[in-house]
Amino acid sequence: MNATPDILCIGSVLWDVIGRCAQPMVAGNDRPGRITRLPGGVALNIATTLRQFDLTPALISVVGRDAEGNALLAACGQQGLVMQYVLIDPDLPTDQYMAIEARGELIAAIADAHSLEAADARILQPLEDGRLGSAARPWAGLIAIDGNLTQRLLADIAANPLFAAADLRIAPASPGKAERLRPMMGHRRATLYVNCEEAGLLTGTVPESAEAGAHAMLATGARRVLVTDGAGPAAFGLDGQVLVCAPPMVEARRITGAGDTFMAAHIAAEAKAVPPEDALHQAVKAAAEYVTGSIGL
Repeated sequence: MNATPDILCIGSVLWDVIGRCAQPMVAGNDRPGRITRLPGGVALNIATTLRQFDLTPALISVVGRDAEGNALLAACGQQGLVMQYVLIDPDLPTDQYMAIEARGELIAAIADAHSLEAADARILQPLEDGRLGSAARPWAGLIAIDGNLTQRLLADIAANPLFAAADLRIAPASPGKAERLRPMMGHRRATLYVNCEEAGLLTGTVPESAEAGAHAMLATGARRVLVTDGAGPAAFGLDGQVLVCAPPMVEARRITGAGDTFMAAHIAAEAKAVPPEDALHQAVKAAAEYVTGSIGL
């Protein structure tokens, strides 16, 4: 697909291998369930949801020149995603993610995004060679970025003139990578999407709610922030003010990708100039519907 993109999604594009069990599980359990393999990664999940809101996202990432990479590019192209700017590297394998979920809760996960980290700044070539932008004419639209990029690359992006005109939307990808976002905390054009645990790691606090997490993020220097708290209320913070929205009561059947769905739904709402309260509500509603399995990736 060679359409003009509405938004760039920079970060992980990989295969998700997810095992789901309807029974409770603890470490060491062996249970019956279902195992699926589908296109995933934070950047790709965001892009997939954005397509459902009639936006056209382009992916900025890397895949290997291998069977897995070829199949992933083909699958994403069939979904209407713009994949022509993805780096194809003959020396790197296509990344993958493995997770086990039980009754809608994440039991364990391993993210193998080593090829994305190894490719580093090479994935950004389309933003400087004129295909999507250049130093003289930087990309001036929306860019979603995930924390699977290295901290060094995220710090470079925070100061790089290629991103000076962009509306940046940043997510850490996981609590284990939350501190990679520190260079973005005070960025005047960045909106940060985190959960309570990630907000705590970035602020040195222990937020008891998304609202508390949003206040802590703003006090620590974030300009604009969205904080989620699982099945609890989500919060949007800007200029010292915080809005809160409680999700509907639902039975969770899956969890991997819920935060990405929340972020994409919020971006899509703001892209259409929806008021802040309504944009937050759309994001909360989309995430709730996703975990039930009624919509999604």
